[in-house]
Amino acid sequence: MSGESNRTESMSFTLKVWRQKGASDRGEMVTYPAEGITSEMSFLEMLDVVNDQLELQGVEPIAFDSDCREGICGMCSLVINGQPHGPGSGTTTCQLYMRSFTSGSTITIEPWRAKAFPIVRDLCVDRSAFDRIIQAGGYISVNTGSAPDANAMPIAQDLAEEAMDAAACIGCGACVASCKNASAMLFVSAKAKHLNVLPQGQPERNRRTIAMVETMQEEGFGNCTNEYECEAVCPKEISASHIAFLNRDFLRAKLSRK
Repeated sequence: MSGESNRTESMSFTLKVWRQKGASDRGEMVTYPAEGITSEMSFLEMLDVVNDQLELQGVEPIAFDSDCREGICGMCSLVINGQPHGPGSGTTTCQLYMRSFTSGSTITIEPWRAKAFPIVRDLCVDRSAFDRIIQAGGYISVNTGSAPDANAMPIAQDLAEEAMDAAACIGCGACVASCKNASAMLFVSAKAKHLNVLPQGQPERNRRTIAMVETMQEEGFGNCTNEYECEAVCPKEISASHIAFLNRDFLRAKLSRK
């Protein structure tokens, strides 16, 4: 390759970012330039660059959540151009790269919008409501002593795959952010199903199902109206069919109480 440059061309963007000092403060959209960006940068790396530029100017950096940056933890909760986790499907915000955007374009960045997810600061929201739902019933409390042998309880392959598909949920909250009712049914159904289909989850199945659904309602999440936005934006492509499973389990559990 004679004299050909392999340097990546620099990109620039105009960012419209939601800024809010605290839960009780009034927020607003603020415009910032994003310069010196490359197509290989992830969306969060782009925000890191912008924050470095803001700090040099004496401006408070944009607060946003991140942790693993490998599409595992679900912390990178941003609504980008009106879509949770941004354009594309099956990806988290940290897996979104700037090559997905046209240089010179305007990018709008907002936090999750839901009553049950109050804003902490800027783009950070409090998703502890999800933790309380899991604590209400998303575990097995039977004391089994030491860990049993992996092959001690045979599990059919189809049940194992169903459980693994549901357990893929990372609890990011994109399903809530995309739903016009701010429903958490996709999250709750995935967390309940991955235990409810396994033999180990049967002793507490009814109690678990009722506790998780009732806690979801107490936390202020809306009702599901089956419009499938949740499935469309889920970075782990969790199927909305899990919601039907949860509805059946909840009805069965309620009837068994009588």
